[in-house]
Amino acid sequence: MFERQDGALAVGGVPLDRLAARVGGTPFFAYDRRLVTERVAEVRKALPADISLKYAVKANPMPALLAHMSALVDGFDVASAREMRHALDTTVPPHRMSFAGPGKTDAELSAAVASGVTVELESARELARIRRAGEELGIRPRVALRVNPPFAAHGSGMRMGGGPQQFGVDAERVPELLRDMGDLDFQGFHVFAGSQNLRADRVCETQRLTVELLLDLAESAPGPVRYLNLGGGFGIPYFGRDRPLDLARVGENLETLLAERLRPRLPQARVHIELGRYLVGEAGVYVTRVVDRKESRGTTYLVVDGGMHHQLAASGNLGQFIRRNYPVTTARPDDPAVGTATVVGCLCTPLDLLGDAVELPHADVGDLIVVYQAGAYGLTASPTAFLGHPAPAEVLV
Repeated sequence: MFERQDGALAVGGVPLDRLAARVGGTPFFAYDRRLVTERVAEVRKALPADISLKYAVKANPMPALLAHMSALVDGFDVASAREMRHALDTTVPPHRMSFAGPGKTDAELSAAVASGVTVELESARELARIRRAGEELGIRPRVALRVNPPFAAHGSGMRMGGGPQQFGVDAERVPELLRDMGDLDFQGFHVFAGSQNLRADRVCETQRLTVELLLDLAESAPGPVRYLNLGGGFGIPYFGRDRPLDLARVGENLETLLAERLRPRLPQARVHIELGRYLVGEAGVYVTRVVDRKESRGTTYLVVDGGMHHQLAASGNLGQFIRRNYPVTTARPDDPAVGTATVVGCLCTPLDLLGDAVELPHADVGDLIVVYQAGAYGLTASPTAFLGHPAPAEVLV
């Protein structure tokens, strides 16, 4: 994980107090390129060699991070025109990019077709719109069909398949839609059933169900199936009782599925795993500085210059039903814990809570507070304009 230098936390080999001076102040996000590189290597080692590894840009679209990622992964998955533009600025070729999302505009569809990006279609209406975009441009669109499976990914933080969904085409409607896609450059299918799953048995079960579903749907395909995106959903530990995902077990299951089911039936298909949070989430920290230390009826509060407007997820306001603390510490995390404090941000709302009654080394005005697991769904998943405070910096070190 993150290095220590003389007891101080370091990102990319730079102690945080020095990094704060280099950045120009606090708050800021810092991402460690070494940790990202090592995590991608771990995934590569665990997964079958012929699996294509895609980075889900929505997890963290910082341009410098994408440039670094472009040398490590096989492709990008984007969810907006802006993400697509950033991805196209890297060395990853457009045909290794996919564009998902249920509300693509006509302009986004046209840009994707013109760029040669594979568009993962989410509805019959979107199919008609991309066909029109292709006709206007004189380009045959590259498309895949996103499928809403009849099952959910049990154990996922957010379920994105099973039952009614805004994502994808219901599996039972897919064969009829495939019959109307012969004029397009059909690539294959995408299924993403859920995210943030720490249970290897549940991930493996979802992958097995996904493969069987896609083998059935492939019989109705208008041409050879060359693209199978099995999604991802690999989780990272955020809270004290969380245990890391058994990546080796997931890799063994994928190898079996490829050898026994997919390669014999769909030999032309390249199988993709799409990961975002798992590749970058643990490689980032959010750093903020104490501006006040106060006591209120027996509770010690550390008031910092950042808050939920930068790191909404750590405040518990992004998908937590019961609020739990992200890992929070000081810039010298190995110092002995000397007491309990509640870390709050600078906003005028009780929701601005970064750490509730956490054990911390002593911290006072001017000291740095560090929130871990901040490499994914941090800055771009937060309401940065709330109350008009300045946006934080981001650095890749």
